Amino acid sequence: MRSSFIVWAGALALGVSCGTTTNPCAPCTQDSDCSNGVCADLGGASYCATACPNGDECSGAQQCMPVTTTAGATTNACVDPQSTTCGPEQDGGADGGASIGPNGGTEPTLFFAVVGDTRPATEDDTAHYPTAVITKIFADLSAMAPSPPFVVSTGDYQFSNPYGSQATAQLQLYLAARGSYAGLQFPTMGNHECTGGTASNCGSGNANGVTNNYQAFMSMLLGPIQKTTPYYTIEVDAPDSSWTSKFVFVAANAWDATQAAWLDSALAQQTTYTFVVRHEPASANTAPGVTPSEAIMAKHPYTLAIVGHSHEYHHSSSNPREVIIGNGGAPLSTAQNYGYGIVAQRSDGAVQVDMHDYQSNAPNTSFRFAVNPDGSPAP
Repeated sequence: MRSSFIVWAGALALGVSCGTTTNPCAPCTQDSDCSNGVCADLGGASYCATACPNGDECSGAQQCMPVTTTAGATTNACVDPQSTTCGPEQDGGADGGASIGPNGGTEPTLFFAVVGDTRPATEDDTAHYPTAVITKIFADLSAMAPSPPFVVSTGDYQFSNPYGSQATAQLQLYLAARGSYAGLQFPTMGNHECTGGTASNCGSGNANGVTNNYQAFMSMLLGPIQKTTPYYTIEVDAPDSSWTSKFVFVAANAWDATQAAWLDSALAQQTTYTFVVRHEPASANTAPGVTPSEAIMAKHPYTLAIVGHSHEYHHSSSNPREVIIGNGGAPLSTAQNYGYGIVAQRSDGAVQVDMHDYQSNAPNTSFRFAVNPDGSPAP
């Protein structure tokens, strides 16, 4: 089981504090980034910690304990099992002491997962729904210590004839596959929750109206979190309000003037972090809500746009505030494997994004990146 540090069997999964290095608790990607230390996976992100090969190098409350480095090796480093300086809060249970409800809530350190695009390869092929992949992904999330207290998902939970009978059956399979995960999920609407066409636009008064796919999505995925429109906002803040965040869920395939006005107002609310969650990336501009939502986003500060649609994970220097996470079970478009994203707040205030392979649970350190609250690249 991967936790904020990997301990020998029977040891407790607790919070951590980095040991003394030239720059203690500095974010890192490899051991060479850490003077006299190792680059260890701590709480969903990676930080420098002092190596303790002899067992007597640690001071104060630090203990010499096994950690897993970003290279996948197990070694000993100095950590404080009672502190949370370098990772998500771990005291208070498997969810890290978070309190998340249908409208958001609080958690000591901002920490969540992202899963995207979980549909079968062909329309109405419910028999080949990717249940095994989805089940493993949510089991992985449940097994993390702490487990992310909530998941945002980037759309396309089905591939069904919009006027047929398979939408409900496929979403039932999806709900069963995620059943091992105890946290809340906040779903984004995809084009397959309308007609399947990227240019489709559902909802009362829109060109494609209210399809069976749209109805099933609204009732089965948004109903349990008490949402009555396919676009909505949740807020997640520190218990002491030392930082605040909002998650703005855009429905680009249910776009109208009402949603445009809502989005402008939602983004105008000041928070430390702002995450815009939408199915299609900026490049998929045939979706009705992509270009207009991008124009509204450009007027306001935001930290990161989390999207899917492409069945891969991707982050480009040409658009550093957008990350594509669409490898949740739909047929892959690249040689990458299925998996999930982990977004974790660092001690310097930046948020780090990691992609984890669903079979090994290991992060792809070559993909890892971080952004500051204003969306600028962080070291």
